[in-house]
Amino acid sequence: MTKKILIIGSSGQIGTELVLKLRQIYGNENVIASDIRKGNYEVMESGPFELLDVTNKDDIHEVVKKHNIKQVYLMAAMLSAIAEISPQRAWNLNMNSLFNILDLARDKIIDRIFWPSSIAVFGPDTPRIKTPQVTIIKPATVYGISKLAGENWCSYYSKKYDIDVRTIRYPGIISYKTIPGGGTTDYAVEIFYEAIKNNSYMSFLSKNTTLPMMYMDDAIEATIQLMQSDAIHKYTAYNIAAISFSPGELALAIKKYIPNFTMHYKTDSRQKIADSWPESIDDSQANIDWNWKATIGLDALVKSMLQGLHYNF
Repeated sequence: MTKKILIIGSSGQIGTELVLKLRQIYGNENVIASDIRKGNYEVMESGPFELLDVTNKDDIHEVVKKHNIKQVYLMAAMLSAIAEISPQRAWNLNMNSLFNILDLARDKIIDRIFWPSSIAVFGPDTPRIKTPQVTIIKPATVYGISKLAGENWCSYYSKKYDIDVRTIRYPGIISYKTIPGGGTTDYAVEIFYEAIKNNSYMSFLSKNTTLPMMYMDDAIEATIQLMQSDAIHKYTAYNIAAISFSPGELALAIKKYIPNFTMHYKTDSRQKIADSWPESIDDSQANIDWNWKATIGLDALVKSMLQGLHYNF
């Protein structure tokens, strides 16, 4: 009998596509989407959906009991740029939601949790090239602070209560199915919309700001691989990597297909956040433990984004 899965934050960038992929694998009726707001039409129509406030423990218990949920993917969070504007709200959402789900596992109501972390846990004191999984971690943002605290709480619950919780530190994620949600790497999605519509884009990061990035297909594959793996025996916040590029390099890759595209630069508060993050990530431990390896490079990413947005070239 297939165990029922709950995706919290199903209207977000990753949550939307994660729901659709999990439904392909496990069946529409076995993957319950939930969010505080309605989202993608295909998610709403292809299977069960629940309006859910992840900070309300009673609401979560009701949905979990109603659907006999055994696995939870907690994808709801306030992202980096927005969190800097509302630090207390970000902390409350990002941390209280995690405690609500960890407590379900502690009480043996659910069997397994996926909780995403981020490269935002790293800070200006962290080695920036091929950043190791275990290194100096002193985040410089509210989002990063909450993610580091979350990693520590996941580790604590895993050891003290013998629960199964799994974590990936996502790099910047690029996709075309949902609008960006307030992250520092959002330029790498916005640029495609503007390139197609206006043949130009004003980047809020500088030309040579190199950051780790990943196409959505790779991010979804990594998430599902980790959750399906039988080789995970202790809690680990895993680095994963795919490609690193700057706004200038992405602009050149787009110009191959849209020759008249022009790029402009006007940095804002997100530049300081980006400057505190790594340029590239060492994900060798994920490769060793569960055979992780990204498959999509920069050119394939650009082509897929343009095709997904119905650009003819």
